[in-house]
Amino acid sequence: MKNLNKFLELKGEKKFRIKQITESVYKNGIISFSDMSFLSSDFKKELEKNVKILDFIVLKVIGKIEDNFLKALLKLDDGNLIETVLISPKPGIWSCCISSQVGCPCNCTFCDTGKMGFIRNLTDKEIYDQVLFWNNFIKNSDLINSKRIDSIVYMGMGEPLLNYKNVKDSLKILTNENYFNFGNRHISISTIGIKDKLAVFSKEFPQINLAISLHFSSNEKRVKYMPYTINTNLKDLKKFLNKRLLKNKRKVFLEYIMIKDINDTKEDLINLINFIKSINNNYLLHINLIPCNNNDDINFLTSEMKNIFYFKNNLNKNNISATIRKSLGEESYSACGQLANK
Repeated sequence: MKNLNKFLELKGEKKFRIKQITESVYKNGIISFSDMSFLSSDFKKELEKNVKILDFIVLKVIGKIEDNFLKALLKLDDGNLIETVLISPKPGIWSCCISSQVGCPCNCTFCDTGKMGFIRNLTDKEIYDQVLFWNNFIKNSDLINSKRIDSIVYMGMGEPLLNYKNVKDSLKILTNENYFNFGNRHISISTIGIKDKLAVFSKEFPQINLAISLHFSSNEKRVKYMPYTINTNLKDLKKFLNKRLLKNKRKVFLEYIMIKDINDTKEDLINLINFIKSINNNYLLHINLIPCNNNDDINFLTSEMKNIFYFKNNLNKNNISATIRKSLGEESYSACGQLANK
């Protein structure tokens, strides 16, 4: 966006023309100047030669629209690879899952992205360009009736709150009425919980949805399988949630990946119920139970479905909102981190 505006200003383009071009890109999902009929042929060629709309190239897209799941492998200008996902959770509704880092520094033992280690943060443009790519994909698809994606989730590769400046800047562009013009409540941030950033994020973006990757109901297991959480224990999360729920009065999602014989015991369930019950206004909390993706590269197996339902039913019996979320992409190595790490 910055390079585009700068080039147009250097060329002496009038403000209405700059607005016309930026609206074509960010509001209408056009990623080729040749598709802008209001530009002259010579100026289209000059723009194509000097300005890149997307800060990556698309290497491949896997999945099927009829299966409501697609994943794209993207190559950044420096050769690094990232992933982004398009998913339809409900008929006619499309959401994109975007990455915020190349790799991830958190090193969660059950995560393919964690195996990559941390390479670098994405820029704000590399983040929101993923949304632009999917908007263009939808625009040109005969099988999707939507005009653009309906919601955005920062739940791809990386920990968003460890790249907070660029995530923050990307959110400002995504919600800016002159660019993407997404409503705050149509955007979600997923984080393991970074203590010094949670409060900052909640203050600056109180209406953006928050999902916390809890995954374990004891500090010992959380630190063992999610080493970075040594900096944010369950007591810290409880303190934050008490403040957030009291002030915002908005639902917060807690993600709980179900791993066989690791975090699916009766003791884990009791600890989880007790943790939720200890939080004020816990009626605003919702637990997403997520079957772990079976993966030969990582020695973890998904819990048996009867055990996952046992968790759900007992949470519900204790007046805790909980649902089972289907994990997609396992068959084609397209679950989070698997494609880029192959």
